[in-house]
Amino acid sequence: MTECTASGEPARNEAGSRYSSLKKDELEALAVSAILEHRRLLDADEAVYEEWLRASGDPLVSSDVAQTLQDEYLARQKQAQGQQEELSEILDALGYVPVVPSGEKD
Repeated sequence: MTECTASGEPARNEAGSRYSSLKKDELEALAVSAILEHRRLLDADEAVYEEWLRASGDPLVSSDVAQTLQDEYLARQKQAQGQQEELSEILDALGYVPVVPSGEKD
């Protein structure tokens, strides 16, 4: 939920004002780049998650290996949260979600 000032205007945070100083075309390029990075991170996170699930269900895989994969996955989730927050701030400053071709993951 967006915070508002006493006058009902959306509250500006430090990041919002940082991004709002960019030109629209620069902001859109930054948003597209952040969306592509978000997709790349999601793909990598999914691969780690699947490996963790596979290792957890395999009696031949040591519990240390499974724990390492779990720790890696959880660390990636924290990183993804930060990236999602930054992407959200960029999109808030832009005012819309730009079109990003679905095949452009790399």
